[in-house]
Amino acid sequence: MSYAFTQDVPIPWAVYQQIRANLGDGAPEGLVVHVVIETEKGLRYVDVWESEQAFRTFVETRLHPAVATALAHAGVSRRPEPQSHPISVREVWIGKSRAV
Repeated sequence: MSYAFTQDVPIPWAVYQQIRANLGDGAPEGLVVHVVIETEKGLRYVDVWESEQAFRTFVETRLHPAVATALAHAGVSRRPEPQSHPISVREVWIGKSRAV
């Protein structure tokens, strides 16, 4: 069963770009899609994963270290994890073009 959620993250785009750079080019095991939307208060993520366990493994092994490094580099103190809001996904249709 897939695991999907939205999450509002109060960081600027530049910090997100550093986090992504720290993660490298390879997509995490189990990721279906990760969409980032800019909002007035920062960024909103919409994620779909093959399973919650795949997401949790990614968070512990790759994401948290990458975030800690990016925040330290930006001089931003580590905050509590933003709340995730589970969503129910019935279908994901991904086109051939990956350009944004």
